Amino acid sequence: MSSILTNSSAMNALATLREVNRGLTDTQSRVSSGLKVASGKDNAAYFAISETMKGDSGMFKAINEGMTATKNSVATARLGAETVTGLAQQMVERIAFAQSDGVNKQDVQNELVALAKNMQSAIDQATFNGDNLVDGVKALAGPVSVVNGVSRDAAGAFAVTTFSFTAVDLQTIQTNLAAIDVTSTTTTMDAKLIAAEGELGNAITASTSLGITENTLDGQMQFIDSLTNTLDSGVSSMVDADMEEEAARLQALQVQQQLATQSLSIANQAPQNILSLFR
Repeated sequence: MSSILTNSSAMNALATLREVNRGLTDTQSRVSSGLKVASGKDNAAYFAISETMKGDSGMFKAINEGMTATKNSVATARLGAETVTGLAQQMVERIAFAQSDGVNKQDVQNELVALAKNMQSAIDQATFNGDNLVDGVKALAGPVSVVNGVSRDAAGAFAVTTFSFTAVDLQTIQTNLAAIDVTSTTTTMDAKLIAAEGELGNAITASTSLGITENTLDGQMQFIDSLTNTLDSGVSSMVDADMEEEAARLQALQVQQQLATQSLSIANQAPQNILSLFR
């Protein structure tokens, strides 16, 4: 039955064209944005997960930048501690040399004074951005806490993870070594050498401690780099569009659009054929 009031064929063709146009619009949006999940309406679960992971990735990157400053402070402190250790070793050697009676102890003392001044300079200059971890001030204040990451449990509870280390006191070492006077007869030369050797041991311990701390920070920073890459990759797998697939879909929909348009045109011409019955 043909009707001039209702064109079922045209209605079906129009519905098909609308559906094709809707798919074409969605595909063009994915191609232009590069995202298959751009908002909650595309995939609510994936959108929520991806936004959380993006937030975590951003926090990890910011934490890594903060740890970089701390690592630089520790590296600078380690260099200062190693310099102090080297100077302490030289002082021990000069004091050992002064054990002999035939040595001019005043000359040795002058050398010790010069080495102590160099040691003080190393302590004062072992500063990064105003942060000195070897002058004894922070060592007295207690452990230094550094935020090194964030965590979420199965229920989604958020927490901050921290790493603590202890600053060192090179100032006391310098003060004790500077107080040794090989020209004085208050204490024996043996006692002076033993005292200097003890301070050298303290300097070595300080250098080792800072070296371990620097290595720990470096390892954590490398882990965070790898972790953020993994998080970014995970987000990408959930929300990024497959451009090869979208390109193929776009071409197919464009062909379907042309066919649907032609079908609608043919369906609209059908009522015209009824006029021939009245001629």
